[in-house]
Amino acid sequence: MAGSILFFFLSLLLLVFPLPQTITSFVLWNYCHTDANYTTNSSFRSNLDFLLSSLSSPSTAAAGFLITAVGSQPPFRVNGLALCRGDVSSSSCQTCLASAAVEIINNCPNGTRSTICYDDCLLRYSNESFFSVVDTSLQLLAFNVNNATFPNGIGDSIIESLIVSLTVQAFNSPRFFATGTVNISTFQRLYGLVQCTRDLLPEGCYSCLRDMVALLPRCCDSKQGGRVYSQSCFLRFESYPFYHLSAVGAPSGGKSNSSGRRILFIAISVAASLLLLCAIFIYRRRTKATTQRRKLLTAKFKHEDQHEIKGAESLLFDLEAIRIATDNFSDRNKLGEGGFGPVYKGTLENGEHVAVKRLSRNSGQGLDELKNEVFLVAKLRHRNLVRLLGCCLESEEKLLVYNYLANTSLDKFLFDNSKREKLDWARRFKIIEGISRGLLYLHEDSPLKIIHRDLKASNILLDANMDPKISDFGLAKLFGADETQGNTKRIAGTFGYMAPEYTLHGLFSVKSDVYSYGVLILEILTGQKNSGYRGSEYPIELVTHMVWRHWTQGNVLQVIDQDLVEQCQTQQISRCIHIGLLCVQQDPIQRPTMANVVFMLNNHFVGLPTPSAPAFLSNSNTTSESNGIPRRENSNGSKGILMKISENNVSVSVLEPR
Repeated sequence: MAGSILFFFLSLLLLVFPLPQTITSFVLWNYCHTDANYTTNSSFRSNLDFLLSSLSSPSTAAAGFLITAVGSQPPFRVNGLALCRGDVSSSSCQTCLASAAVEIINNCPNGTRSTICYDDCLLRYSNESFFSVVDTSLQLLAFNVNNATFPNGIGDSIIESLIVSLTVQAFNSPRFFATGTVNISTFQRLYGLVQCTRDLLPEGCYSCLRDMVALLPRCCDSKQGGRVYSQSCFLRFESYPFYHLSAVGAPSGGKSNSSGRRILFIAISVAASLLLLCAIFIYRRRTKATTQRRKLLTAKFKHEDQHEIKGAESLLFDLEAIRIATDNFSDRNKLGEGGFGPVYKGTLENGEHVAVKRLSRNSGQGLDELKNEVFLVAKLRHRNLVRLLGCCLESEEKLLVYNYLANTSLDKFLFDNSKREKLDWARRFKIIEGISRGLLYLHEDSPLKIIHRDLKASNILLDANMDPKISDFGLAKLFGADETQGNTKRIAGTFGYMAPEYTLHGLFSVKSDVYSYGVLILEILTGQKNSGYRGSEYPIELVTHMVWRHWTQGNVLQVIDQDLVEQCQTQQISRCIHIGLLCVQQDPIQRPTMANVVFMLNNHFVGLPTPSAPAFLSNSNTTSESNGIPRRENSNGSKGILMKISENNVSVSVLEPR
């Protein structure tokens, strides 16, 4: 099934001797996507044949890598990737790729997407573009059937340390490839190898390999060897030199006299013993620290959450490590501040950049939000959702640690005149589409059914490629499979983005997120904030006045950011405005689902229904309490006035708590 995670455990009987240079590569795994097929005599098949011949050519083997595409238009366009292991020769690489080009057709007849992996090479093709995208949706694990004899389990931590060290080396390598060794004891040595496909960005390679490292305990604890694969990266470790030492520049053994060999043996023995003692000390220290953090976590969370604490332990960070990474939460590392608290940029000891969200100590609801975010986001994996690395609960500190995204949040570009020009139409549409796919995953495709409840421009983070990542799940609500809506007395969120049924009556559903998404679309297209736009004598909401008024008058392009109009994409822009207005309709039933939104965005020839008037179009149709002023609690638990209009209709105040 597309997007699903497949765990395939292989038991491989491996020889405990170095692999000879002439070893024949064999198929490790083959994946064939069967949701769509092509016909034998179609243009897709002819394009695929041409692609495979290019991917298995001598020039590809000489470079060890190639990405290319054949065909100008879908559905006949086919994209392909070939990668050889960094230590194999060009002749072995070509032999492997030639076999792969034949077997990938035999093993996946008429399939529009397939991946085949040999010991020496990987070949992949698809009717959808996958270049530069980290893909860990398919995960395959293999292990050496022989058990290791590591003292007190120390070897497992050394294995992880070796692979993490190689991950950093691969991050800094132009080939995204690294090998290395480490002593486990006087007579035991460990060999490791990691590699990524070279179409990724360095940050993507690092992220992919760290995901693979996290899978090692599932297959390979106390084993003499193991492998973890995805379609974007892979790793392997063994107790023997399984890769070609000469190809990776390993020093060759030279002649020396008996005395020199004795001195070298003694030095190595002493160093290995010291390393072992250090490893034992570190292991015991970490075990003690983990126990203390577990007790702390147990004390912080409620009893009904205990079954989830085991899953959260692997996400725990040391406070001291975060203090060092952020220079003790220095102001010069401060990225911004939201309703949760300040966010800081940090650099971990391994060089990884992170963003640390620090809960304000005076926030009464902060612990609930942190717990919600840890337990929810840690279970989610999607390219359009921010990735949570872990949390910290020490010394009254409550911290969340995320991947650092260089371009921070969407609002920093969208509402800044000097930066907005960087958001051309192609980037804005990619952001609109990416957010829709992230929400669709939350609503329908994730293991959990989640309502975000606080979707807004500042909660959309942008990576180095300007791809959107939905963040801030502190207010998210988890639904059961059969639940469709919820009710709450604590209304928390941001004015201008909240649906009317939620603002006035505490009712929320997937259609509440759809409303917020519609507001985001219109903000992205106009470059204007929804709340507090001064288009008349007093502040008004963008959705309920400016866009709708121009839409009904037939001149909606006048309200769009004119830099977009000048790019001559008026038909696609008008369609996005139409979809945005469908999302912000007063009646939740009339709003489309996110599945419908994704379909409408990607099928430009499908007709769209006519939208009805947006919510809060006029004050006359706004439900209120007895005093005529709708009220609700903001995210800090205090009362806030949504809108107060005096008798002469000229005084308006708008409050934004987040």
